[in-house]
This record gives sequence, structure tokens and C-alpha cells, in this order.
Amino acid sequence: MSERDMKLVVTGAAGRMGQTLIRMIHAMPGVVLHAAVERKGSPFIGKDAGEVAGLGANGVTIGDEPLEAFLEADGVLDFTTPASSVAFSGLAAQARIVHVIGTTGCSDDDEEKFRAAGRHGRIVKSGNMSLGVNLLSVLVEQAATALPPRDWDIEVLEMHHKHKVDAPSGTALLLGEAAARGRKVALAQESVRVRDGHTGARPQGKIGFATLRGGSVIGEHTVYFAGEGEMVTLSHSAGDRTIFARGAITAALWALDRKPGYYSMLDVLGLSHS
Repeated sequence: MSERDMKLVVTGAAGRMGQTLIRMIHAMPGVVLHAAVERKGSPFIGKDAGEVAGLGANGVTIGDEPLEAFLEADGVLDFTTPASSVAFSGLAAQARIVHVIGTTGCSDDDEEKFRAAGRHGRIVKSGNMSLGVNLLSVLVEQAATALPPRDWDIEVLEMHHKHKVDAPSGTALLLGEAAARGRKVALAQESVRVRDGHTGARPQGKIGFATLRGGSVIGEHTVYFAGEGEMVTLSHSAGDRTIFARGAITAALWALDRKPGYYSMLDVLGLSHS
């Protein structure tokens, strides 16, 4: 493509991640904020996106017509809701632009729709956009491959701020999927999401999840490999949302010249085994 800056649209522009994305676009070379989108009826419609993000006026007015914003853009950065992301994926495919999805809590049906959109657009989707978490997922897969389930139990513990609405987190599920790949099993059949009451002994080979919510925690994830008399612990701590924003913009730049498809951050980072 030409050497001009990549024109990006931020959806959910007035939210915590939307504002972070706008600030990061301003700070990173090679990209420019083309448009900012919010849901219809939002009190932020008509406001300057730069002012909302704390940068000062940048001349980009927040609107509520995503297709109009997408048609002249090169890519969209989307950390919104599953229903919104599905709708945006169809519009982005129609506009033939890059769609980076950091939305979590998506269903299997949602994922199928994203993959369908990837036949015409370029979708990059991940439960977590940070380099550190995606490297962690590779290490978790390797550990799960090396440590036999008859001797080692896997537990995924995550904590996020009190406003998070989905559980387990997208990152926890990403790490659980990595563990399941390492063991060559399906996470849906082998995961334990809830324990309450008289549960009996822990079944061999299960991948357990525990969820904590409170305060302003951005993201803490730990995968425990518990054996007899020893434990291996792999962890990641997110101290700032800018790591996700930087990763999302990096993904958009990577996908700009790719053929249509459904990609992950492992593809972006060259860590994919496919």
C-alpha cells in the first residue's frame, strides 16, 4: 500500500478503551484517526473525539453511522459488545477494510459470523491484544503438552475491575484454549467454570477457571500447573490499557496488506503454529 498513514476508525469511542485507542493513535506513527463512532443516542454524539479522550480538539467529530465512517477508512478498532462487533464485522467486510476485534464474551455463533466476514474482509480477533499475554499463551500450550494430565492439574485464575460484565475473561479463555491445545482436548468438554457445594474430588484432566472481580484492576491472569509436591505458575499482569491499544494498532497495520481472512494476534506476532 502507499506510504500514507493508515486511516483508522474507533468504535465505542467514548468508552475507556475507545479513549485509550484514540490517544494511542495520536501517539503512534503510521496511523491517523479517521473517524470515531458511538451508539445511537449516546450523549457523546457530535462531540470532538480528541476532547473526549483528553487530547484537546482534533477535528474528528463522534458520529453514529458506522458504515459511513468505514467506507473511506482503512481499518476499524473495535472493543465494544458482541452484538455490535458482529454488526461491525459485516459492515467492515462490505467496505473491504481491516477489522480488529478486542471484544470479549462472544458466543460460538458470533465467532462463526466473524469467520464468515473474514471471507471478504481482514479480521484480526483476540481475547487479548497484548504481546505478553499472547507469548504467555504459547508457554501455557507448551507446558500443557509437556506435563501429563494424570500428574498435573491446570487452573486458570483471573481478576478484573468491578465493571467487567463477562466471565471468565476473554484472556482466561484464550489461556484455557492454549492449555487444551497442548493436551489435544476440546476446552468446552474439559473445562470447569463453577464450583459450589459438595463437588467431590477434582476429576483428572479438567481445566479449571476461577474469577475475581473488584476495584480498578485492569487484568491479572495466572495459570497454575499443580503436581504432587510441586507447582509451575505462569502469570501476566496488565498495568495499563495502552498495552491493548498498542497491540490493536499493530494488528491493524499488520493486516493492511494481507489477503482476506480470520487472523489472531499469534499470526500478527509470528507465533502461530498454523
